[in-house]
Amino acid sequence: MNRDAQRQVYEHMAPKLYRLCKRYLKKEEEIEEAMADAFYTIFTKLEQLKEVLAFEAWARKITVNHCLATIKKNTNFNMYLDDVKLLSQPFTDEINTLEEEDLLNLLNHIPDGCKTVFNLFVIEGFGHKEIAAMLSISEGTSKSQLNAAKTKLKDLVNKLYYQKAK
Repeated sequence: MNRDAQRQVYEHMAPKLYRLCKRYLKKEEEIEEAMADAFYTIFTKLEQLKEVLAFEAWARKITVNHCLATIKKNTNFNMYLDDVKLLSQPFTDEINTLEEEDLLNLLNHIPDGCKTVFNLFVIEGFGHKEIAAMLSISEGTSKSQLNAAKTKLKDLVNKLYYQKAK
């Protein structure tokens, strides 16, 4: 692949893959490193892509795998809701509706294990068996992390967005 083609692919895919990394990783350095590693893999393994129309899905999978590698190094998937305190104040005083970006921001306030399983199950569409294999955890741990994530997110949404409606 020539440099101009690589640049075009990068410019097209970078914003999408950045948002993908941001769903999994909190630190900007980790996001940038995962993206750099993903693009390196994409450009060096391009000959392995069997179907050109599947390029975007293939690139997303590579990126998710690089994010998961970072998470597995730094995350204890046995941390549960009791280990994280609820935020005490809303993000702003004038929030009336919950937007997608708000939900993605709330994901940064739950334990990394819960966040990772939530992303893989709800957003990426993987099953618990696949998630367990990807993260080297049991299916039961995957299920409990998802349940914990949903509970925590519901509590955060109720507390931060709908507390004034009561």
